[in-house]
Amino acid sequence: MIKRILVPLDGSSLAESVLPVAAALAKKINISVTLIHVIEKTAPEKIHGQSHLQLPKDADAYLKTIAGLDIFNEVDVKIHVHDEGIKNVSQSIADHSKELNQDIVLMCTHGNSGLLDILYGSIAQQVISIGHIPVLLINPSEENVNLKYSFENFLIPLDGNTDHETALNYASDLAKFCQAKINLLTAIPHFGNMSGKLTPANRFLPFTTTTMMDMIVPDTEDYLKKIKERLELSSLTVTTNISRKDPEIAIIEEAQNINADLIIIGTHAKKGSEAFWEGSITPKISKSTTVPLLLIPVNK
Repeated sequence: MIKRILVPLDGSSLAESVLPVAAALAKKINISVTLIHVIEKTAPEKIHGQSHLQLPKDADAYLKTIAGLDIFNEVDVKIHVHDEGIKNVSQSIADHSKELNQDIVLMCTHGNSGLLDILYGSIAQQVISIGHIPVLLINPSEENVNLKYSFENFLIPLDGNTDHETALNYASDLAKFCQAKINLLTAIPHFGNMSGKLTPANRFLPFTTTTMMDMIVPDTEDYLKKIKERLELSSLTVTTNISRKDPEIAIIEEAQNINADLIIIGTHAKKGSEAFWEGSITPKISKSTTVPLLLIPVNK
């Protein structure tokens, strides 16, 4: 269960966009927050258009200032500066999560350009790909500035892959602490709105594809019903839904329809950022919704 949150900061307002989420979750379930800055070897003078912290004493002063913000009133906040310059920031963050006995890493997804640029494409993505610790991603959208994070309504997309059900165990424990409702979602696209691996079959065998997808629905209903009943044994409130849309669209729309304040997805921890990126809808979701996205590594 989550007891400690690790929040990497580089001195930029972009990275600081995760702070309200960290404070809200810490207060919700009474856990500690560790603010960390890793001194980067040959670091650029500016990052995201702002001065980059390059000296340990400056980083220490900065983290102490952040720890003293009003949002962290009544929160146990610790700070840590890794003062030996390193080249691989993402590996250092992952290593510190183990060294400092952290349970989750909280990071923003991308830069002000709205593209999956260097922050997500390099650091957050690689931390996820290392795969030993859950990563909570926050979209630093202007829409999030005044949001209040209650963590009362979780959306858990499932695709029938039992590996991905790892997220269920994590989500159910977190839901108990937060007294949150769990909403289970499975997407079974109709003919004409499929993407990914099913696209060729959809194009050349439309009738067969349509029939196949329609036949999946009753089995999926049973699958979700069994999971719902299992979770309800733990006194959790659970709903289920099957969307006939493309998974990416289904997840984004469902999150909006139910006012989800957290999306939880199990993801395979493959080596290398390209392995994580290939075929994954996670990056698309992360840049298309302002709902925090919690990725739970699935390790075989």
